[in-house]
Amino acid sequence: MNDALSGAPVRPGRAHVIARWWRSRVVGDVHHEAVITKISAESGWSGAYLFAIVISAGISILGLLLPSSAVLIGAMLISPLMMPIIGLGFGIATFDLNEIKRAGWALLLGSLIAVGLSAAFVAVSPIQTVTSEIAIRTRPNLFDLLVALLSAVAGGYALIRERSTTVVGVAIAIALMPPLAVVGFGLATQNWTVLGGSLLLFLTNLITIALTAATVARLYGFGAHLSPAQTRLQGLFIIVGLAALAIPLGLALKQIAVESLARRQIRDAVLQPFERDARISQLDINFDRKPAVVRAIVLTSKVVPGADAAAVALAKRTVSIPLDLHVDQIRVGMESGAGEAAQIAAAQGGAGASSAARNDRNAVAERIGLIVGVPESNVIADPVLKRATARPAALPGAGFATYRALEQRAEAAVPGWSIELTPPDGTLPPVPIGEDGPDAKALDDAIWAAHRLGRALTVSGPAEAVATALERLSNAGVAAEEGATRRGDTLTLGWLETQADR
Repeated sequence: MNDALSGAPVRPGRAHVIARWWRSRVVGDVHHEAVITKISAESGWSGAYLFAIVISAGISILGLLLPSSAVLIGAMLISPLMMPIIGLGFGIATFDLNEIKRAGWALLLGSLIAVGLSAAFVAVSPIQTVTSEIAIRTRPNLFDLLVALLSAVAGGYALIRERSTTVVGVAIAIALMPPLAVVGFGLATQNWTVLGGSLLLFLTNLITIALTAATVARLYGFGAHLSPAQTRLQGLFIIVGLAALAIPLGLALKQIAVESLARRQIRDAVLQPFERDARISQLDINFDRKPAVVRAIVLTSKVVPGADAAAVALAKRTVSIPLDLHVDQIRVGMESGAGEAAQIAAAQGGAGASSAARNDRNAVAERIGLIVGVPESNVIADPVLKRATARPAALPGAGFATYRALEQRAEAAVPGWSIELTPPDGTLPPVPIGEDGPDAKALDDAIWAAHRLGRALTVSGPAEAVATALERLSNAGVAAEEGATRRGDTLTLGWLETQADR
């Protein structure tokens, strides 16, 4: 090539050389028609696709409820939704409206079937607890978008280069079906927080994979027939779609980082007043409340008076967010459980009895932990007194009635044992007033919560209903005070602020 004015040879720029090499050596080696044919054959609706949806959804919901990561990996390996999403991406890359409709229709039907099956299974399941595997799929953040983006790059490359083993790894990485199964769980349990979070995670994966697959397809020469204007419109659509996801997910990641730092600082503050052999048995933090509610159980060889106040003072100096912190101390032996074993042996009258008691304790702790969604080690069980206590995992959107029902379910599962669950602190719901006075069930839930949290109540509402409720609370041993008098058909219950709360 020569310059038009001087006639001197013009050396092509480096970018031009790289682009020419890419088109001839990389794009030129791709069998475009074969790839499109394969994607079209596997991205639409079929009987095999329906069968894979049903099996994958069933395995996913079982893995979530157990919970078992190994079972969930089995559902991920089936991954029936990946090909419709990839087909959607390639349809966007080539402006093939028929492919977009085919893949989109298969994706919509498959998703609805998966959610419906999961919801139906949870509705008849005796286990409806938010397990750890469910909880981690309710708070998507920017890292989830990055995982989906990189997985889509690998998946698009694997399909174009016909590397099936890579596709298997991608199916595990993007995990499309478990979030949909969590959506079904949230629908069945009417837990809208879980449903919304898991739906956002699924949509994050779906949109990111589709748009990234479209980008990879264009880089490999698919859609080369498009005009420059169509290409610009396509690029703008991809950028805007990913940015619309990245902004809220980035804010969610920032909040998670703040909470992670606060959690470490709170752990340090809780342990600071105790001896070095003390350890935290359970730490529940509800960052959704203002101030954040912190309830900790510390196993210590020596009870420390004023540990609450010392932990609160240190937390105020180090933690950047306001806290409502309370520490429960449990005095135990710290020699690898030797103290507990000795006490059990003495009570039961020998080593054999001690072993039987430990087995009983372990069986009860395991069963209760499964029901309330906490590790077995977080259940404190006394086989001598036949009494067990635990702090259930915080369930998004759950009220005191839910935790009380969990306690009743746990007691039914271990006959002869007394079970006490300490729920996360929360707001008491309004109490309806009927012809017979305040609703008995709602008051019973409030009495239960007051006993478990060791707190007093205020009661506001119509004077006659307030007097009835105060009498009922007093008879149940709950301290309560009369609040504001007003008209209406409900009572408002609130926690009575004490000096310790201030």
